Amino acid sequence: MAVLLLVEARKGMSANQIKRTLGIGSYKTAWYLCHRIRAAMREVERPKLDGTVEMDETYVGGKQRNPGRGKATTNKAVVIGIRQRNGELRFFHAEDAKSGTLARYIQENISQDVDVIVTDELAAYPKALGELSDRHETVNHTQKEYVRFGTDIHTNTVENAFSLLKRGIIGTWHKISAKHLAAYLDEMTFRFNRRKNANLFLDTLRHMVTAPALTFEKLTA
Repeated sequence: MAVLLLVEARKGMSANQIKRTLGIGSYKTAWYLCHRIRAAMREVERPKLDGTVEMDETYVGGKQRNPGRGKATTNKAVVIGIRQRNGELRFFHAEDAKSGTLARYIQENISQDVDVIVTDELAAYPKALGELSDRHETVNHTQKEYVRFGTDIHTNTVENAFSLLKRGIIGTWHKISAKHLAAYLDEMTFRFNRRKNANLFLDTLRHMVTAPALTFEKLTA
């Protein structure tokens, strides 16, 4: 029942809500159960993305509204988003949004055969893209440009995914620790990438059967 509730909740479901809905005796038990399901949602195989790929960064948590470009503040976490147009979405909890960090995610997730990589105007991207910089297009958000006129150059689809993530954090989970942020990102992307899959519930159960067991000691270490 917990698996079904989590896979059907577009913006996620909190451990407290799972506890109330299923009549679980303690919050700790419900919290551990949810994290065991999230652990099974972690993607092991991640084929590289091609075609038109959008990449962006956002900041979650804390109260400071405007962290410096390319770096996190003491109370905000950096989330890197990469989305293939009409394809898969990937979220990563990153230590910062500097060129070296971005380059690592680009190398691990974007194919050398990609057609176009669209980002905002963050100065770190050209260096991070390296040999792919000749296929780099940007939109200048600081100048209120969100779609380049007369083209399909934009980062709107990855930003829409960020909006869904933030609605989950604000409206459902309310508070996420930096330690466990990656698990929530795994849940969100697993569900998002299978949103049109009629077998999402069964696929999740299969992952739970084959995934390594997540012990409470490891979760709370």
